[in-house]
Amino acid sequence: MNAINNVFSINIIFPSLVVIITIIKWYLNLRQKTSISNNINQVPSNFKHFITINDHKKAGNYNITKLKLDNFSILVNGILLIVLTSGGLIQFMDTHITSYLSYNYPITQGVLLIIAILTINTVVNLPFSLYSTFYIEERFGFNRTNLKLFFKDIVMTTLMSAAIGIPLLYFIIWLMNIMGSFWWLWVWITFCMFNMLIMVIYPTIIAPIFNKFTPLEDESLKNRIYQLTKKCGFKINGIFIMDGSKRSSHGNAYFTGIGKSKRIVFFDTLIKQLNHEEIEAILAHELGHFKKKHIIKQIGISFLFSLVILYILNLLINQPIFYSALGVTNITNYNALILFILLLGVVLFPLSPIANFISRKNEFEADNFAKQLSGKEYLINGLIKLYKENSATLTPDCIYASFYYSHPPASVRIKNLDCK
Repeated sequence: MNAINNVFSINIIFPSLVVIITIIKWYLNLRQKTSISNNINQVPSNFKHFITINDHKKAGNYNITKLKLDNFSILVNGILLIVLTSGGLIQFMDTHITSYLSYNYPITQGVLLIIAILTINTVVNLPFSLYSTFYIEERFGFNRTNLKLFFKDIVMTTLMSAAIGIPLLYFIIWLMNIMGSFWWLWVWITFCMFNMLIMVIYPTIIAPIFNKFTPLEDESLKNRIYQLTKKCGFKINGIFIMDGSKRSSHGNAYFTGIGKSKRIVFFDTLIKQLNHEEIEAILAHELGHFKKKHIIKQIGISFLFSLVILYILNLLINQPIFYSALGVTNITNYNALILFILLLGVVLFPLSPIANFISRKNEFEADNFAKQLSGKEYLINGLIKLYKENSATLTPDCIYASFYYSHPPASVRIKNLDCK
């Protein structure tokens, strides 16, 4: 009887944790909804000259509508997580995959199990993606895609993920099986090399599969950008316009690639929304990340964190209680990998404010750099235009923002920029 009670108490730990995290996420969404609703009828004072009350209400209603969908998504994904683990679905699929294979090859078993889990997750979340794109984004005037392009993206993403991910999974599980007690170090080296490779090939090989990239033709803007990058010592391999408008009216800009593959990419929507001075100021902010070495630091932190995570998995991989607590009886390396990834998604959420605090600190530093380089007026005007065009809420809840905002809230960011 004691043994049965012990097993039951162990099995209830993870579902209880999932329920607690779900409640926390709902509470955060409620705080965000309340903050937006309480301020929806009045534009914040530092935005009154730039954003109309109608635009402010549209942003509020847009974000509240997304929160309602997110609440349902949180619930469904929490249930799915419990069903996969404590509910025995992973154990069920693992047992049947093993029985259907005519030979004992644990690497193939592990890869097939991971594919099955990813397929279930995709199918479960597909309705949320469809509703978000074709109801919410459509209702508020942001959607530019159609069903054909939507499902084409899914197919292309799936094929690309399979072409890259399946060989990588085979190699990782193989390393876990043959490298003994130091498997975690070899997997970490593989992880680092793979991520560096993706950074190199993404701009020129992967991204063009989904979008069209054309060189910037506006000579005046091009000269501005080259002068700015030259002043900052930032060497680029071209300035490109991406056809983001074929999917959404949201605007954006980003740096991509490393080494000789570095390039600047502007969404075509952003080019239409901002003038040259504002685009230069937004770009100066991105260059601030380069000058302050934020990107290199983030890569370094990511690699170091992954090393610690893999070492922790190494400590758990032969512990029967780790598997039984997550509803699995087959003690295998691939099951350990799967369960640990699912576990991380839950236990790391409370640490989100720490990661976001560091990220927002970097954003302030990049803003201050851009303010010195191109002046605060153009950056402020550019950011406000982007907030308006993307219907970003101007009145978020501070606790919600600490968990979900990697950038400072709009009012805090503008206040910082407006300081002398």
